[in-house]
Amino acid sequence: MRMKKWRSRVTTDGLDRAPHRAFMRAMGLDDEALAKPMIGVVSMKGEQTPCNMTHDFQVDAAKAGIAEAGGTPREFTTISVSDGISMNHEGMKFSLLSRELIADSIEAVVHGLAYDALIGFGGCDKTLPGVMMGMIRCNVPSIFIYGGSALPGRFEGKTLTVLDSYEAVGGFMTGEIDEATLAGIERACLPTIGACAGQFTANTMAMVSEAMGLTMPNVSMIPGVYAERAQVARRAGRLVVQMLQRGGPLPRQIVTRKSLENGAAIVAATGGSTNAALHLPALANEAGISFTLDDVGDVFARTPLIGNLRPGGKYTAKDVYDIGGTAVVIRALVESGHIDGTCLTITGRTIAEEYSEANAPDGEIIFRTRAPIMPDGGVAVLKGNLCPDGAVIKIAGLKKLVFEGNARVFEDEEECVDAVRNREYAAGEVLVIRNEPGMREMLGVTALIYGQGMGEKVALITDGRFSGATRGMCIGYISPESFIGGPLALVREGDRIRIDAGARRMDLLIDANELAQRRQAWKQRPPRHRAGALAKYARLVGQAPGGAVTHDGAAEWPWFD
Repeated sequence: MRMKKWRSRVTTDGLDRAPHRAFMRAMGLDDEALAKPMIGVVSMKGEQTPCNMTHDFQVDAAKAGIAEAGGTPREFTTISVSDGISMNHEGMKFSLLSRELIADSIEAVVHGLAYDALIGFGGCDKTLPGVMMGMIRCNVPSIFIYGGSALPGRFEGKTLTVLDSYEAVGGFMTGEIDEATLAGIERACLPTIGACAGQFTANTMAMVSEAMGLTMPNVSMIPGVYAERAQVARRAGRLVVQMLQRGGPLPRQIVTRKSLENGAAIVAATGGSTNAALHLPALANEAGISFTLDDVGDVFARTPLIGNLRPGGKYTAKDVYDIGGTAVVIRALVESGHIDGTCLTITGRTIAEEYSEANAPDGEIIFRTRAPIMPDGGVAVLKGNLCPDGAVIKIAGLKKLVFEGNARVFEDEEECVDAVRNREYAAGEVLVIRNEPGMREMLGVTALIYGQGMGEKVALITDGRFSGATRGMCIGYISPESFIGGPLALVREGDRIRIDAGARRMDLLIDANELAQRRQAWKQRPPRHRAGALAKYARLVGQAPGGAVTHDGAAEWPWFD
């Protein structure tokens, strides 16, 4: 699709647009600036989270690049909810909701002000898919830029990420470490601004943006505090104007079923965040493509794990950068046929063309596909009578893939956290957390369990979500969710549950007739939030297999032929 004319001309051209131009002149724009295309530059720079505090200097560089190429940059910001600071309390329910708010706000500004093109920065977990969703929805020439991760910390000779501080709390509770060590880890684990340093959600979705062709090639692993990021942003500013001048490629030309499969492949290959299984269907929805949790699972199952990355492995984003960046992973997967190299990127060149000169895997941080860490992916989708529509587990780093135990049922996360804090649970149990509409992320409780030395001695299953930093026998995103009567709502204390991640199954080991009787007797709990954003979200949001989206995708806008 090519534009009839620059969209922004509807706000600048003509006698009756004198008031519009007056507003723009009040912002310092002159006749020359008004005659150029208007390029939106959105970020989350602010003080909500260190993840987005790298955006400031990069936004300035992107604006400079836009101006150099003949565009007029228009900076705006959107929200971010820190997953770290909202963790383990009711505020976490705003995390996934924030993804929709980000996409909605970008749509409102880009369409409301008729911007011609867009550069979007992301940092904290939900900001990355939120910005990419907004790009695809608006479908103007767009470039996504990840703000970059923090540098890893060092304490007592060990490399740290923020996950170590979560797990250290559990270690202190068991007496494994003392208070001084806990305080030392707290102060050392996050030494700079930037997103979490492991292959958690932010770095996972940054790699996804590369594998899908939505960002500048081989930039996602550049640390957030490196000056190199300003150079990338400046080049992106110039490129987005060129994309506008030549009419694309547009986001919906880049986001295809094959590119979505490429995104899923890099998640599996690097043992990435389980949240990607939720975000990829959401990106597909914006492009009008049906790409569900089942489709994601199919790609996960056929992709080898080659990334020795935290939390399942040893290394961080900085280590990947040092050996050649995401390009090392992408080239290896293209050559092995696990990524389709014919897919288009924002440069107008294909994935294969952009990554053909990348370094070979080093064999320690990134393994070769012919000698992988695991023959299938580090993330798996499970099915069974407890999760007929699917559930997700990160299997990278697990010592065993089968677990069977009796259920301990908790009606919300707080109940489970109290039991774990007080160590009122036992090895061999399956901890069940249900009734989590809003899908809170549960790194707090999973890290406590791991820190207490119980990481693979118990299982934890939930219809909530997990952080990309979660490790252990943890299964989330169980669908259908318990709030609407999914099988998880029917589990009772002491029921036997079997998890076989190798066979991609999770089952409640009770008679089918008994399960049917429980279903007949089940009654829905009253909603916890009856007004405000969470109540509105609950009325609109769909189930996890479709991406937990709030609208039917491929939104239309009347600015193209």
